[in-house]
Amino acid sequence: MVNNNTGKLRIALDAMGGDFAPENEILGAIEAFSSGMLNKDDTEIVLIGNEQKIKKCLAANEVHDMCYSIVHADEVVMMEDDPTEVIKTKKNSSLYIAAKMQADGDADALVSTANTGAVMAISTVLLGRIKGVSRPTIGTFLPGDSPKPVLLVDAGANVDCKPLFLYEFGVMGGIYVSQMLDIAKPRIGLLSVGSEDKKGNDVVRAAHQMLRQNPNINFIGNVEGGDIMLGKCDVVVCDGFTGNVVLKFAESMSKLLKVKFKNYAERGLSNKLLMGMAMPALKDVFKEFNYEEYGGVPLIGVNGVSIIGHGKSSPKAVKNMIFKAVETVRRDVNKHIGTALAEANK
Repeated sequence: MVNNNTGKLRIALDAMGGDFAPENEILGAIEAFSSGMLNKDDTEIVLIGNEQKIKKCLAANEVHDMCYSIVHADEVVMMEDDPTEVIKTKKNSSLYIAAKMQADGDADALVSTANTGAVMAISTVLLGRIKGVSRPTIGTFLPGDSPKPVLLVDAGANVDCKPLFLYEFGVMGGIYVSQMLDIAKPRIGLLSVGSEDKKGNDVVRAAHQMLRQNPNINFIGNVEGGDIMLGKCDVVVCDGFTGNVVLKFAESMSKLLKVKFKNYAERGLSNKLLMGMAMPALKDVFKEFNYEEYGGVPLIGVNGVSIIGHGKSSPKAVKNMIFKAVETVRRDVNKHIGTALAEANK
Protein backbone atom coordinates (compact mmCIF):
# COMPACT_ATOMS: atom_id res chain seq x y z
CA MET A 1 0.00 0.00 0.00
CA VAL A 2 1.47 3.35 -1.07
CA ASN A 3 0.56 6.13 1.37
CA ASN A 4 2.24 9.18 -0.22
CA ASN A 5 0.93 11.36 -3.03
CA THR A 6 3.59 10.58 -5.64
CA GLY A 7 2.04 7.34 -6.85
CA LYS A 8 5.38 5.65 -6.19
CA LEU A 9 6.49 3.68 -3.19
CA ARG A 10 8.95 5.98 -1.41
CA ILE A 11 11.70 4.72 0.90
CA ALA A 12 13.21 7.34 3.19
CA LEU A 13 16.87 6.33 3.47
CA ASP A 14 18.90 7.86 6.29
CA ALA A 15 22.01 8.41 4.19
CA MET A 16 24.16 9.58 7.12
CA GLY A 17 23.38 6.84 9.65
CA GLY A 18 26.17 4.29 9.27
CA ASP A 19 29.90 4.21 9.94
CA PHE A 20 30.65 4.56 6.21
CA ALA A 21 27.94 7.06 5.33
CA PRO A 22 26.90 8.23 2.88
CA GLU A 23 28.87 5.98 0.51
CA ASN A 24 27.56 2.58 1.61
CA GLU A 25 23.99 3.82 1.84
CA ILE A 26 24.09 5.30 -1.66
CA LEU A 27 25.85 2.30 -3.17
CA GLY A 28 23.25 0.05 -1.55
CA ALA A 29 20.45 2.11 -3.07
CA ILE A 30 22.11 1.94 -6.51
CA GLU A 31 22.48 -1.84 -6.20
CA ALA A 32 18.81 -2.18 -5.25
CA PHE A 33 17.83 -0.77 -8.65
CA SER A 34 20.64 -2.19 -10.78
CA SER A 35 19.80 -5.70 -9.50
CA GLY A 36 16.44 -5.46 -11.23
CA MET A 37 14.52 -6.04 -8.01
CA LEU A 38 13.27 -2.45 -7.93
CA ASN A 39 11.71 -0.53 -10.79
CA LYS A 40 12.35 3.21 -11.11
CA ASP A 41 8.83 3.65 -12.48
CA ASP A 42 7.15 2.61 -9.22
CA THR A 43 9.78 3.02 -6.47
CA GLU A 44 11.75 6.05 -5.31
CA ILE A 45 14.58 6.34 -2.80
CA VAL A 46 14.68 9.59 -0.82
CA LEU A 47 18.29 10.19 0.22
CA ILE A 48 18.30 12.23 3.42
CA GLY A 49 21.47 13.85 4.71
CA ASN A 50 24.25 16.26 3.80
CA GLU A 51 23.29 17.28 0.26
CA GLN A 52 26.84 18.17 -0.80
CA LYS A 53 28.25 14.80 0.32
CA ILE A 54 25.37 12.89 -1.24
CA LYS A 55 25.75 14.63 -4.61
CA LYS A 56 29.50 14.05 -4.57
CA CYS A 57 28.98 10.32 -4.00
CA LEU A 58 26.28 10.11 -6.67
CA ALA A 59 28.53 11.87 -9.18
CA ALA A 60 31.18 9.19 -8.68
CA ASN A 61 28.78 6.36 -9.54
CA GLU A 62 26.38 5.30 -12.29
CA VAL A 63 22.82 6.09 -11.22
CA HIS A 64 20.92 5.88 -14.51
CA ASP A 65 18.54 3.16 -13.33
CA MET A 66 17.73 4.67 -9.93
CA CYS A 67 14.79 6.93 -9.14
CA TYR A 68 15.85 9.19 -6.28
CA SER A 69 15.48 12.57 -4.65
CA ILE A 70 17.56 14.36 -2.02
CA VAL A 71 16.40 16.02 1.21
CA HIS A 72 19.09 17.99 3.01
CA ALA A 73 19.70 17.44 6.73
CA ASP A 74 22.15 19.51 8.80
CA GLU A 75 22.63 17.07 11.67
CA VAL A 76 23.64 13.43 12.15
CA VAL A 77 22.65 11.06 14.95
CA MET A 78 25.84 9.60 16.37
CA MET A 79 26.21 6.10 17.84
CA GLU A 80 26.99 7.54 21.26
CA ASP A 81 23.95 9.85 21.32
CA ASP A 82 21.32 9.24 23.98
CA PRO A 83 18.13 8.04 22.21
CA THR A 84 15.74 10.10 24.34
CA GLU A 85 17.83 13.25 23.97
CA VAL A 86 18.02 12.87 20.18
CA ILE A 87 14.25 13.32 19.95
CA LYS A 88 14.55 16.71 21.64
CA THR A 89 17.87 18.00 20.38
CA LYS A 90 18.37 16.65 16.83
CA LYS A 91 15.18 17.38 14.95
CA ASN A 92 17.28 18.47 11.97
CA SER A 93 19.08 15.13 11.78
CA SER A 94 18.77 12.82 8.78
CA LEU A 95 17.17 10.13 10.98
CA TYR A 96 14.55 12.42 12.49
CA ILE A 97 13.64 13.94 9.12
CA ALA A 98 13.34 10.47 7.55
CA ALA A 99 10.94 9.32 10.27
CA LYS A 100 9.00 12.60 10.11
CA MET A 101 8.53 12.15 6.37
CA GLN A 102 6.91 8.79 6.97
CA ALA A 103 4.79 10.15 9.80
CA ASP A 104 3.58 12.96 7.52
CA GLY A 105 2.73 10.53 4.70
CA ASP A 106 5.57 11.69 2.45
CA ALA A 107 7.33 8.32 2.60
CA ASP A 108 6.18 4.73 3.05
CA ALA A 109 9.13 3.31 5.00
CA LEU A 110 12.28 4.27 6.86
CA VAL A 111 15.66 2.57 6.44
CA SER A 112 18.53 3.51 8.75
CA THR A 113 21.86 2.14 9.96
CA ALA A 114 22.04 4.70 12.77
CA ASN A 115 22.03 4.22 16.53
CA THR A 116 19.50 1.42 17.12
CA GLY A 117 18.07 3.00 20.27
CA ALA A 118 17.59 6.30 18.47
CA VAL A 119 15.83 4.67 15.51
CA MET A 120 13.51 2.86 17.92
CA ALA A 121 12.78 5.95 20.00
CA ILE A 122 12.18 8.30 17.08
CA SER A 123 10.09 5.74 15.18
CA THR A 124 7.93 5.02 18.22
CA VAL A 125 7.37 8.70 19.06
CA LEU A 126 6.74 9.97 15.52
CA LEU A 127 4.97 6.98 13.99
CA GLY A 128 3.16 5.79 17.10
CA ARG A 129 2.16 2.19 17.74
CA ILE A 130 -0.27 -0.07 15.94
CA LYS A 131 -3.52 -0.16 17.90
CA GLY A 132 -3.31 -2.90 20.51
CA VAL A 133 0.51 -2.91 20.74
CA SER A 134 1.97 -2.21 24.18
CA ARG A 135 5.62 -2.21 23.12
CA PRO A 136 7.20 -2.42 19.66
CA THR A 137 9.76 -5.20 19.33
CA ILE A 138 12.85 -5.88 17.27
CA GLY A 139 12.70 -9.10 15.29
CA THR A 140 15.77 -10.73 13.79
CA PHE A 141 16.19 -13.82 11.64
CA LEU A 142 18.50 -16.64 12.66
CA PRO A 143 19.51 -19.57 10.44
CA GLY A 144 17.95 -22.95 11.15
CA ASP A 145 18.04 -26.49 9.80
CA SER A 146 15.18 -25.73 7.40
CA PRO A 147 15.34 -23.58 4.23
CA LYS A 148 13.55 -20.71 6.00
CA PRO A 149 15.08 -18.84 8.95
CA VAL A 150 13.73 -18.51 12.49
CA LEU A 151 12.42 -15.18 13.77
CA LEU A 152 13.66 -14.18 17.23
CA VAL A 153 11.56 -11.59 19.08
CA ASP A 154 12.58 -9.58 21.07
CA ALA A 155 16.21 -9.14 19.97
CA GLY A 156 16.99 -6.22 22.27
CA ALA A 157 14.27 -3.55 22.29
CA ASN A 158 12.69 -4.40 25.66
CA VAL A 159 15.09 -5.65 28.32
CA ASP A 160 12.38 -5.97 30.97
CA CYS A 161 9.06 -7.45 29.86
CA LYS A 162 5.61 -8.06 31.26
CA PRO A 163 3.70 -11.21 30.26
CA LEU A 164 1.50 -9.09 27.99
CA PHE A 165 4.54 -7.89 26.05
CA LEU A 166 5.73 -11.44 25.40
CA TYR A 167 2.23 -12.44 24.36
CA GLU A 168 2.04 -9.58 21.85
CA PHE A 169 5.53 -10.42 20.55
CA GLY A 170 4.27 -13.90 19.79
CA VAL A 171 1.19 -12.66 17.95
CA MET A 172 3.12 -10.02 15.99
CA GLY A 173 6.00 -12.37 15.24
CA GLY A 174 3.62 -14.98 13.91
CA ILE A 175 1.96 -12.47 11.59
CA TYR A 176 5.30 -11.11 10.40
CA VAL A 177 6.60 -14.58 9.54
CA SER A 178 3.38 -15.65 7.86
CA GLN A 179 3.43 -12.57 5.63
CA MET A 180 7.16 -12.28 4.93
CA LEU A 181 8.07 -15.97 4.67
CA ASP A 182 4.73 -17.30 3.39
CA ILE A 183 4.29 -19.74 6.26
CA ALA A 184 0.57 -20.39 6.69
CA LYS A 185 0.56 -21.32 10.39
CA PRO A 186 3.95 -20.45 11.87
CA ARG A 187 4.92 -22.39 14.97
CA ILE A 188 5.47 -20.06 17.92
CA GLY A 189 7.68 -21.12 20.81
CA LEU A 190 8.32 -19.37 24.12
CA LEU A 191 11.96 -19.49 25.22
CA SER A 192 12.37 -20.96 28.68
CA VAL A 193 14.67 -23.12 30.81
CA GLY A 194 12.65 -26.24 30.04
CA SER A 195 10.02 -27.49 27.63
CA GLU A 196 7.49 -28.27 30.38
CA ASP A 197 4.59 -25.81 30.66
CA LYS A 198 5.42 -24.76 34.23
CA LYS A 199 9.12 -24.11 33.62
CA GLY A 200 10.46 -20.55 33.69
CA ASN A 201 10.06 -17.47 35.84
CA ASP A 202 6.74 -15.84 36.74
CA VAL A 203 6.70 -13.69 33.59
CA VAL A 204 7.34 -16.63 31.26
CA ARG A 205 4.74 -18.84 32.94
CA ALA A 206 2.09 -16.12 32.75
CA ALA A 207 2.93 -15.40 29.09
CA HIS A 208 2.70 -19.13 28.38
CA GLN A 209 -0.88 -19.19 29.63
CA MET A 210 -1.84 -16.16 27.55
CA LEU A 211 -0.35 -17.63 24.37
CA ARG A 212 -1.97 -21.00 25.05
CA GLN A 213 -5.40 -19.39 25.30
CA ASN A 214 -5.26 -17.75 21.85
CA PRO A 215 -6.85 -20.20 19.37
CA ASN A 216 -5.74 -18.15 16.37
CA ILE A 217 -2.02 -18.79 16.76
CA ASN A 218 -0.04 -22.00 16.47
CA PHE A 219 1.61 -21.94 19.91
CA ILE A 220 3.70 -25.08 20.48
CA GLY A 221 4.69 -24.29 24.08
CA ASN A 222 8.08 -23.72 25.65
CA VAL A 223 11.31 -24.22 23.75
CA GLU A 224 14.86 -24.32 25.03
CA GLY A 225 17.98 -22.60 23.72
CA GLY A 226 19.06 -25.75 21.91
CA ASP A 227 15.80 -25.82 19.94
CA ILE A 228 16.16 -22.38 18.34
CA MET A 229 18.17 -23.42 15.28
CA LEU A 230 16.95 -27.00 15.03
CA GLY A 231 13.68 -26.32 13.25
CA LYS A 232 11.34 -26.84 16.19
CA CYS A 233 9.55 -23.54 15.64
CA ASP A 234 9.35 -20.58 13.26
CA VAL A 235 9.14 -17.84 15.90
CA VAL A 236 11.01 -17.74 19.22
CA VAL A 237 9.61 -15.35 21.84
CA CYS A 238 11.69 -13.94 24.69
CA ASP A 239 12.52 -10.69 26.49
CA GLY A 240 15.02 -8.33 24.89
CA PHE A 241 17.81 -9.09 27.37
CA THR A 242 17.73 -12.80 26.64
CA GLY A 243 17.16 -12.29 22.93
CA ASN A 244 20.12 -10.00 22.50
CA VAL A 245 22.38 -12.47 24.30
CA VAL A 246 21.14 -15.28 22.03
CA LEU A 247 21.67 -13.10 18.94
CA LYS A 248 25.23 -12.09 19.86
CA PHE A 249 26.10 -15.68 20.76
CA ALA A 250 24.76 -16.94 17.42
CA GLU A 251 26.76 -14.30 15.56
CA SER A 252 29.92 -15.32 17.39
CA MET A 253 29.54 -18.98 16.45
CA SER A 254 30.12 -18.39 12.74
CA LYS A 255 33.22 -16.34 13.56
CA LEU A 256 34.51 -19.09 15.84
CA LEU A 257 33.96 -21.78 13.21
CA LYS A 258 35.83 -19.75 10.60
CA VAL A 259 38.80 -19.46 12.97
CA LYS A 260 38.65 -23.20 13.71
CA PHE A 261 38.60 -24.09 10.00
CA LYS A 262 41.48 -21.73 9.31
CA ASN A 263 43.54 -23.25 12.13
CA TYR A 264 42.75 -26.72 10.81
CA ALA A 265 43.95 -25.80 7.31
CA GLU A 266 47.23 -24.42 8.67
CA ARG A 267 48.21 -27.75 10.27
CA GLY A 268 49.46 -29.24 7.03
CA LEU A 269 49.13 -29.55 3.28
CA SER A 270 46.63 -32.42 3.41
CA ASN A 271 44.39 -30.41 5.74
CA LYS A 272 44.65 -27.42 3.43
CA LEU A 273 43.62 -29.54 0.44
CA LEU A 274 40.65 -30.96 2.33
CA MET A 275 39.51 -27.47 3.32
CA GLY A 276 39.94 -26.32 -0.27
CA MET A 277 37.62 -29.07 -1.52
CA ALA A 278 35.06 -28.28 1.20
CA MET A 279 35.19 -24.50 0.71
CA PRO A 280 32.28 -24.18 -1.80
CA ALA A 281 29.94 -26.04 0.58
CA LEU A 282 31.20 -24.07 3.60
CA LYS A 283 30.59 -20.77 1.82
CA ASP A 284 26.97 -21.74 1.23
CA VAL A 285 26.56 -22.67 4.91
CA PHE A 286 28.19 -19.50 6.24
CA LYS A 287 26.08 -17.42 3.89
CA GLU A 288 23.10 -18.12 6.15
CA PHE A 289 24.99 -16.60 9.09
CA ASN A 290 25.89 -13.44 7.17
CA TYR A 291 23.91 -10.42 8.37
CA GLU A 292 24.28 -8.90 4.90
CA GLU A 293 21.85 -11.49 3.51
CA TYR A 294 19.11 -10.37 5.92
CA GLY A 295 20.04 -6.68 5.67
CA GLY A 296 18.47 -5.25 8.79
CA VAL A 297 15.93 -5.99 11.48
CA PRO A 298 12.33 -4.77 11.50
CA LEU A 299 10.90 -2.72 14.35
CA ILE A 300 7.62 -4.59 14.64
CA GLY A 301 4.63 -2.88 16.21
CA VAL A 302 5.15 0.74 15.16
CA ASN A 303 2.50 2.28 12.94
CA GLY A 304 4.82 2.37 9.97
CA VAL A 305 7.83 0.52 8.57
CA SER A 306 11.25 0.96 10.19
CA ILE A 307 14.15 -1.24 9.15
CA ILE A 308 17.26 -0.95 11.34
CA GLY A 309 20.70 -1.96 10.12
CA HIS A 310 24.12 -2.48 11.65
CA GLY A 311 26.31 0.62 11.76
CA LYS A 312 28.94 -1.19 9.68
CA SER A 313 26.42 -2.26 7.05
CA SER A 314 27.90 -2.89 3.61
CA PRO A 315 26.19 -1.75 0.39
CA LYS A 316 24.83 -5.29 0.03
CA ALA A 317 23.28 -5.12 3.50
CA VAL A 318 21.73 -1.71 2.75
CA LYS A 319 20.34 -3.09 -0.53
CA ASN A 320 18.67 -5.95 1.34
CA MET A 321 17.34 -3.53 3.96
CA ILE A 322 15.66 -1.60 1.18
CA PHE A 323 14.20 -4.81 -0.26
CA LYS A 324 12.84 -5.74 3.17
CA ALA A 325 11.25 -2.31 3.60
CA VAL A 326 9.60 -2.49 0.16
CA GLU A 327 8.27 -5.99 0.77
CA THR A 328 6.91 -5.08 4.22
CA VAL A 329 4.97 -2.17 2.73
CA ARG A 330 3.66 -4.13 -0.23
CA ARG A 331 2.50 -7.02 1.92
CA ASP A 332 0.72 -4.59 4.28
CA VAL A 333 2.13 -6.39 7.31
CA ASN A 334 0.95 -3.75 9.80
CA LYS A 335 -2.67 -4.13 8.75
CA HIS A 336 -2.48 -7.87 9.39
CA ILE A 337 -0.87 -7.31 12.81
CA GLY A 338 -3.59 -4.82 13.79
CA THR A 339 -6.32 -7.25 12.72
CA ALA A 340 -4.75 -10.13 14.65
CA LEU A 341 -4.43 -8.10 17.86
CA ALA A 342 -7.97 -6.78 17.54
CA GLU A 343 -9.32 -10.32 17.21
CA ALA A 344 -7.21 -11.49 20.15
CA ASN A 345 -8.52 -8.69 22.39
CA LYS A 346 -12.21 -9.32 21.74
